[in-house]
Amino acid sequence: MKPKQVFETYQREHTSVDLQRYCPYCGSPCHEVLCGRFSRFRCSRCGSAIYRNPSPGLVALIVKDEMLLLGKRAPDIFKGGKWGLPGGFVEFEEDFLSAAHREIREETGLSIKILSILSVVSNFFSPELHTLVIVLLAEKISGTLQPGDDMVELEWFPLSGPFPPMAFEADEHIITRYYRTRLIGAPVDLQFAFL
Repeated sequence: MKPKQVFETYQREHTSVDLQRYCPYCGSPCHEVLCGRFSRFRCSRCGSAIYRNPSPGLVALIVKDEMLLLGKRAPDIFKGGKWGLPGGFVEFEEDFLSAAHREIREETGLSIKILSILSVVSNFFSPELHTLVIVLLAEKISGTLQPGDDMVELEWFPLSGPFPPMAFEADEHIITRYYRTRLIGAPVDLQFAFL
């Protein structure tokens, strides 16, 4: 099975999104500038470029005896009511491996051992929401399964499927590719495998 790292849910052409009206450095108005295929905002007074970047996130493919853990997303969040791999966004102060441990504890009640980095994917959900997601392979080491944070249900499913309605195409691809290839990815810094 071929790898896939870019998932698009809308036609990505130049889309103007007025997100930055004032410069965070001097407070002057900003204007949108087209730079090749990309647009960015530039301060009309000091000239500072204001970049819009994808939000960094992570998910964990948590496996146990040919089963994987999926969570049903809360109804009031993006793609609510559908299922996906547990994970979330990386906070500014944390590295992505520490963020994985935190997010998995918050969403599942479990402590994990991170085994490897399976992939990195770009998701283009809308002109306002682009994510860059690090996909980790992990196993449960302790804890009691308890949905929390953005999850309302948790359940173990066979790696071979079938799966409930999934929130993200990337999750389905990741699960299927891992099941078919058993590629374990790149090793992680052992200092961060357990937290």
